[in-house]
Amino acid sequence: MIYELRIYHCVSGRLPALLKRFETTTLELWKRHGIRQAGFWTVLVGDGGNQDLHYLLAWESLAEREAKWNKFMSDPEWLAKRAESERDGPIIASIKNMFLQPTAFSSVQ
Repeated sequence: MIYELRIYHCVSGRLPALLKRFETTTLELWKRHGIRQAGFWTVLVGDGGNQDLHYLLAWESLAEREAKWNKFMSDPEWLAKRAESERDGPIIASIKNMFLQPTAFSSVQ
């Protein structure tokens, strides 16, 4: 299992719109595409902005990620809902992502 850590830095004041989009649209579409989330977090205290959303996706392999993510990103329903959610302006200023591999002693495998 590998994990993809994605960090979305929102345009100032737009984090609520991003959270709403995940809760009402994105997660259901991910389910249909077989994309598994492993958790979502916002920053309570510490480095990082209070306009950031951090989340993990779980993948069997990079090949699985490429196939499922590409299908999701080109899904006409996703494209329409994303555009609708951004009618008041962009939500995300930047995205960082990295792929993480658990160590042999990790409680998460």
